[in-house]
Amino acid sequence: MGEVKSNVRIKKYSTRGAMGEAAAIAVARQVGQLLRQQEVVNIIFAAAPSQNEFLAALLLQDMEWERINAFHMDEYVGLPADAPQGFGNFLKHRLFSKAPFRAVYYLNGNAQDLAAECNRYTELLNEHPIDVVCLGIGENGHLAFNDPPVADFADRETVKVVALDAICRQQQVNDGCFELLEEVPATALTLTIPALMKGSGLYCIVPSAAKAQAVYNTFYKALSPLYPSTILTTHQNASVFLDEESARLLDEQLLQPE
Repeated sequence: MGEVKSNVRIKKYSTRGAMGEAAAIAVARQVGQLLRQQEVVNIIFAAAPSQNEFLAALLLQDMEWERINAFHMDEYVGLPADAPQGFGNFLKHRLFSKAPFRAVYYLNGNAQDLAAECNRYTELLNEHPIDVVCLGIGENGHLAFNDPPVADFADRETVKVVALDAICRQQQVNDGCFELLEEVPATALTLTIPALMKGSGLYCIVPSAAKAQAVYNTFYKALSPLYPSTILTTHQNASVFLDEESARLLDEQLLQPE
């Protein structure tokens, strides 16, 4: 497979449940360490079915939620405000409404002025520098909605409006979020690659066979926006949590024991 150079800790688990629990324990441990040094911790969360086990397990951890500010990393443009597919709604249902966060900051994909909304969220992120990022990897290697056609490792923006590519939109159908490709919005708001990489700790939860090729590309392809997730290999404190199916193309020597 060739030599792999990566700072990332990569762990494989026998089930999605075990994977999610391990990631939750690791995040809770990191947050606890940070709260011994600072008053508040700022966390970005991803919204996707791949995160379900992790989010459920995180609620079971001993966390000082009242000292945590929550953000999410992307949002569709133009969905009805109460649409269950909306990423803010997804996270509200599974996490934000179930823990007493200090504050939850939502991206508004229905803002009349999307440029102003990007600026608003950018200002919030500047006021609350991100400590922890909990994310996934898309089937096309995207991080948040930084698909290969728009991913920019040197992006000067923090939040921007992007067009979603066909593979990304099809993934939303494959995940069961939409019945038809035509129903998936073609535009979204997303935090950029540099914004996500500012987190002092990155925790990437990536289950299922559908992600196996993207996981392989992350560690065996050259660093390139054509494979957005390859940027993870440059971060000094990143952990990737896999299940048997998503890890199936990796060399066992690349994996750390559970």
